[in-house]
Amino acid sequence: MRFLITAGPTREPLDPVRYLSNRSSGKMGYAIATAAAEAGHQVVLISGPVNLPAPAGVTIHSIQTAQQMWETTRELLRDEAPDIAILAAAVADYRPKFQHDQKIKKHQDSLTLELERTPDILGSMRQPFNFSGLLVGFAAETENLIANAMDKLQRKHCDLIIANDVSGSDTGFDTDQNEVILCFPDGRAETLPRQSKHDLARNLIQRLTALAFAIDKPSS
Repeated sequence: MRFLITAGPTREPLDPVRYLSNRSSGKMGYAIATAAAEAGHQVVLISGPVNLPAPAGVTIHSIQTAQQMWETTRELLRDEAPDIAILAAAVADYRPKFQHDQKIKKHQDSLTLELERTPDILGSMRQPFNFSGLLVGFAAETENLIANAMDKLQRKHCDLIIANDVSGSDTGFDTDQNEVILCFPDGRAETLPRQSKHDLARNLIQRLTALAFAIDKPSS
């Protein structure tokens, strides 16, 4: 099967030396890409800036900003026609409305930033991207984990949301382990216990390929 996977953070420039970003290391997305390739699938990975080795057998497209990830995703959906899309990247929701050409100098005691929304990649997958394959999103939450994930699943028209609590320090962002809850459109929520991200990724690939065959959606 053909997989399209996104991973890592995005960086939204404020000036030539500063940016807005988040704590994502990309480890979960890279583990999923590795597991899919090891299982013999064709894998394309869209990666934000990370400090991780490239997974063997995976085609990587490197980006920096949410806008670049949105545009690259749109192009690859058209060119690659994946069967399964797993959007594991932690995309910035906002970016500075104005990017300064020169480094902002420390002249004032405070600085006010005006932010604007970045393009919604997961929310664009069905429309306007017209992706008809198995769509999997991630929900990194600090409260009301299942409720927020189920809401995201419905709003983004996903087949599955993988929810994880990132409020702690031992799972989630920038760790080697993760514990997630699989949220399905019929309201089911299944917990996958804490394990290494590599073991979790192998589990997810097995489940997702089986789910894709069960749903039997045509490729876009």
